[in-house]
Amino acid sequence: MTGSVREPVVESTVESVVESVDDGAVIRTRALTKRYRGGQLAVDGLDLTVPAGSVFGFLGPNGSGKTTTIRMLMGLIEPTAGSARVLGHPMPRAARAVLPHVGALIEGPALYGFLSGRDNLLRYDAADPTADPRTRRARVTAALERVGLTAAAGKKAKAYSLGMKQRLGLAAALLRPRRLLVLDEPTNGLDPQGMREIRSLVRELAAEGTTVFLSSHLLDEIEQVCTHAAVMAQGRLIVQGPVADLAAGARGRLVVTTPDPADAARVLKEQGVADVVLAEERVSAEAPSADRELADLNSALVKAGVRVRGFSVERASLEDAFVALTGEGFDVAG
Repeated sequence: MTGSVREPVVESTVESVVESVDDGAVIRTRALTKRYRGGQLAVDGLDLTVPAGSVFGFLGPNGSGKTTTIRMLMGLIEPTAGSARVLGHPMPRAARAVLPHVGALIEGPALYGFLSGRDNLLRYDAADPTADPRTRRARVTAALERVGLTAAAGKKAKAYSLGMKQRLGLAAALLRPRRLLVLDEPTNGLDPQGMREIRSLVRELAAEGTTVFLSSHLLDEIEQVCTHAAVMAQGRLIVQGPVADLAAGARGRLVVTTPDPADAARVLKEQGVADVVLAEERVSAEAPSADRELADLNSALVKAGVRVRGFSVERASLEDAFVALTGEGFDVAG
């Protein structure tokens, strides 16, 4: 599903989306819950706040409830309980007012395989009743150029690779300026260069004032591009906040560089240091919480005759924070 999401809603009047966003939040949910038939609890009491102007990473393993949450936010499915507000309006009741201001790429793009990439976008744009037909081709050309598909614009979509289809779906979401852009796994199927280009594009959009809500299972992707993030696991929200704060909440790693790694590991273990890992001339371990303890560890290594060539604490990553919070990891390739 791509572009501006438009779904029929039961509503007699269309509100104007001109009010200021509540408390600076573009998305806000309270106790949002989705239970499917058969009792499966996909989303459990979600309280989520997405600040205006942020690049917000929605992070979790596949099956953690991310896509179900997005579908509720976009009014595509009804919640079982709780509430969701997007751009200050309740969803799905105000979908007709809200969704023209939202660009979305959800669960992969829906394309007409027999049409070219350009003709797919022309059809998407024509389906928007607010789009000026006189400038349609210019909008489509600009969107294709922005996602790097100008050279392939005339090729039929059925001949596109998965990565090219993702790019075309993103182009559809960018046909018009949006206050909010919702992207579900936007780098799926892209090679490393394509990933870098999409991340750069997301940063550009945020700099222009668009709030970007980016769902991903790639920790590295979230850490590189996002200002804020939320971590989901098994349908529940584990933590949310600025990315820097989430990583700061986890301990960093003590790293000792030495030609005597076995002796260094032994001394660290004797000093009660946890999670000691050897890798050639590098020994890493869980960093102590106080600078005084670091000094004592360094002194103990030197007294034991360990030749210390490097002694430092590496900043905790978002992966470290996630493992500390959930006790498990997942795909972190970026």
